Amino acid sequence: MQHPRGASFLLVALFLSAMLPAQSAPPALAQPAAQPAPSTQSPQPPTPAPLIPANAPHMSRQTRYQIIKDFETQLVYTRTAFPMGTKGLSLKDGVITPNGQELGQLLALWGPALKPGDPAQISFVQIKDDHIHFDINGGAMRRKKWYQHITLEGASGMPVQLSPNETQQNPHGSYLEIYFDKRYVPEMTEQQLRDLLFPVLDFSAHNKEEAYLDTVPAKAKQAIEEHRVLVGMNSEMVLHAKGRPPKKVREKDGETEYEEWIYGEPPQDVDFVRIVGDEVVRIETMKVGGEKIVRTEKELILEKPDKETEAKKEEERSPTAPTLRRPGEAPENVPEPANAPSTLPPAPPTQGPGSGPGQMVASRG
Repeated sequence: MQHPRGASFLLVALFLSAMLPAQSAPPALAQPAAQPAPSTQSPQPPTPAPLIPANAPHMSRQTRYQIIKDFETQLVYTRTAFPMGTKGLSLKDGVITPNGQELGQLLALWGPALKPGDPAQISFVQIKDDHIHFDINGGAMRRKKWYQHITLEGASGMPVQLSPNETQQNPHGSYLEIYFDKRYVPEMTEQQLRDLLFPVLDFSAHNKEEAYLDTVPAKAKQAIEEHRVLVGMNSEMVLHAKGRPPKKVREKDGETEYEEWIYGEPPQDVDFVRIVGDEVVRIETMKVGGEKIVRTEKELILEKPDKETEAKKEEERSPTAPTLRRPGEAPENVPEPANAPSTLPPAPPTQGPGSGPGQMVASRG
């Protein structure tokens, strides 16, 4: 009976001796991954790549076709004014020509074909040797239709007119030409060309208001977005800020003529915006409680063309402008020396009595 009991004790002792080393051994700890040492140098911002590489090759024929296909008949919004007449705008290195006072004089003399924020259509694209030409709204000159290049002769050999005569000048259109530093048009993508044209044409605007706000000073933009009028704004800014006035009154203060644009009706606040020429000079607000607020101090300063240069430009108008002077007759305001020869054409010889047409002359017998 003792033998089985001793055998059982022996088995238990062997089992415990096998388990104790495993329990006494400390578990292995996982070593954390080595962390990279923090850099002591701050990361350098990436250098922006040039819009068009300096070593860009000549524009390929495939790119020319693609740009003409992509830009013709495309609707855009203008970011500057285009003058009416045969003179358009040029763009090079982001600088628009004419600009400043010169552009203001052209707009004052001939009027604008397009204003900032106006929708326009690129009607024709021509890629030349050193620049790209864009016709806007048909261009400054009307292009002939295909049938207008055909000439037919009648039975007597006289040419037959196929279409009525039309003036070549297009007062509703203009053009834009973009030049490059190189003496050729470099290779570029459509998006790169859009970025180059951004000072003049906006391809990303969704409406006229959005395109116009990008062309005005920051102070005027904030006021327009808040529907406020500032002294010094022009009438276009007032229209974008408050809309068309429900009432207009034309008055005269001494020798100065002005327009009063009236916004609002009692029992609400009423704004009286006084405009002289094209500038807001006075804003009067009548509050609901009877308070009257008048602002005359200029709150916004806009560039204006030089009036003297503008007057000289008007005197140097095209010689084809209509006039009542006879051919060869000098202007009245130009002084002439006393011994100067007459510039008038010679008068026809007077006919004596009996020598006029239809009269018979007696012959001597």
